[in-house]
Amino acid sequence: MATTEVLLIKPVDGLGAEGEKVRVKAGYARNYLLPQGIALPVNRANQRYLAALAKARAAREARDLKSAQDLAAKIQGVSLTFAVKTGEGGKMFGAISVSEIVGKLSEQGVEVERRRVHLGQGPVKLLGKHVAHVKLHPTISFELPFEIVSENPIVEEAPAEEESRDDDKPRKARRPKKEGKAPKAE
Repeated sequence: MATTEVLLIKPVDGLGAEGEKVRVKAGYARNYLLPQGIALPVNRANQRYLAALAKARAAREARDLKSAQDLAAKIQGVSLTFAVKTGEGGKMFGAISVSEIVGKLSEQGVEVERRRVHLGQGPVKLLGKHVAHVKLHPTISFELPFEIVSENPIVEEAPAEEESRDDDKPRKARRPKKEGKAPKAE
């Protein structure tokens, strides 16, 4: 297959960031990257444009890193506690998901994108202390502890009483089921 080199103007997941020269399939460049305005063909004029993009990218990445560090400091100073309704035995109604965590953070004045917060195995359905993973930047990630408590007192389930049976009586033996007997032909 034929390949070609293009200069990325915008970042493309799995391919590269803006200002990079990448080698891609010719059809991908011709049919998608170039018409969408995501990339430019490699030539001398575009090489100078690439240098300007690289400089702008370095400034943007430094700004993004600084804002991620500031946001991380704000988030780590926050404690999250969720009061949920529970039934018998402390069983939760519903679950705590990433949406609730992001909503609680925004109530406390910290705005975080949903895609930056991750729960290990999906929504949390148990009372107690848990941890969400927050990744704000490729170099900045941390664990955000949160607690789920019951808003009503927990009532323990009463164990079901089993009928006492007389152990002196022998149990009747069950006859084995008849294995697939073919019906008689007439």
